[in-house]
Amino acid sequence: MSQPAGQPGPGAGPVLLRTKAELAAARPGLTAPVVLVPTMGALHAGHRALLRAAGAHAGLDPESSPGPEAGSVMVSIFVNPLQFRPGEDLDRYPRTLEADLAMCAKEGVRAVFAPSAAEMYPGGRPEVSVDPGPMGQVFEGEFRPGFFGGVLTVVLKLFQLTRPDVAVFGEKDAQQLAMVRRMVSDLDLGLAVESVPIVRDADGLATSSRNRYLSAADRALALALPRALRAGQARAAAGSAGSAAVLAAAREVLTAEPGLAVDYVAVVDPQTFAVAGPGHTGPARIIAAVTAGGTRLIDNMPVMLTAAP
Repeated sequence: MSQPAGQPGPGAGPVLLRTKAELAAARPGLTAPVVLVPTMGALHAGHRALLRAAGAHAGLDPESSPGPEAGSVMVSIFVNPLQFRPGEDLDRYPRTLEADLAMCAKEGVRAVFAPSAAEMYPGGRPEVSVDPGPMGQVFEGEFRPGFFGGVLTVVLKLFQLTRPDVAVFGEKDAQQLAMVRRMVSDLDLGLAVESVPIVRDADGLATSSRNRYLSAADRALALALPRALRAGQARAAAGSAGSAAVLAAAREVLTAEPGLAVDYVAVVDPQTFAVAGPGHTGPARIIAAVTAGGTRLIDNMPVMLTAAP
């Protein structure tokens, strides 16, 4: 499914790079623009959308072999221990490298960087890491202390190692996306960050590597999450709806499911993740995190707020 470490070649499947030295040797062979898709593996339909968007940014034609003027898509696969707290699912997080490489091959990926934890953090947990700032202390940051510091630290390391021109992220992790964009801007990293809308399964649940943990009963319960967000979105689309009305519509759906544990549901500014107050008009995001059975899920949808009557 993949080439051994070396110089990546168009049309031959992705070269698999397991060490920083292999990556450094292969990087000069990647034609610009280099487009990175950072992942934790266990690739699914949502990741496929990221790979296809990355191919478009690289100038790849999905109907033909890449020409000499086309750029290169690179994927990183790394389950980052820094973003898992004790008791979370680090050890059981799905790892499906062969299937991931097969998907990458089908989508024209030139190189896959899949290091071990020892390769990324040879001295153990790094003493110097990225401070996520105030945005990293709310919502996901509040319920998963240290999470965003771990995410931003590994993303910065991946950017430094792979030196991409463009990085592509999914909008399901909207707060993470906003923070990566802020880090790129604040630290003058000199690359473009592009996003891809959420991909959903036929029943409306956002695609996620953790969905495989859900039993049939848990999944049925979890469907209240996208229903709630759609209710908030519909309330906003009906017109003359401020953030309070949108939030109330979503909460009504979630509170009707007593078996669902709700961490938060909120309407926020999509760039700062500050709570959208009564005077907020224009684009916003309704966000939520719930636990169905033993599986924690996050989701969000865009809304357009107008002045409440």
